[in-house]
Amino acid sequence: MLTLDITHDCLKFLRSLDAKQFRQVVTTLFRLLQDPAPQDSAALSGYPFRRVDIGEYRIIYRVDGEVLRVPLIGRRNDDDVYRRLRRFR
Repeated sequence: MLTLDITHDCLKFLRSLDAKQFRQVVTTLFRLLQDPAPQDSAALSGYPFRRVDIGEYRIIYRVDGEVLRVPLIGRRNDDDVYRRLRRFR
C-alpha cells in the first residue's frame, strides 16, 4: 500500500469543504492509495501527473515509488487548478 504525501494547500482546501464534499474527496484519496490508476483517472499531457474527478472537484496526483503525492485539489470547472499546477513541473 502507498503512503500519502499531501501539500499544505491541499489540507487547507480540504478544511474549507462541507462535510459531504470532504468525505467524497477523502474517500477518493484513500481509494487512490489502494489503486493509483483507477479507470476514471487520466494522465495529464505535458505533466508527470494524473487526475481524477469527484463530483465538482479534481485531485491532481502522481506516484513516486511507494508514495502517492498530491500537490493540488481544486474545483473541476476552474482553470485555477491548471494555473497552479505549472509550479509543479
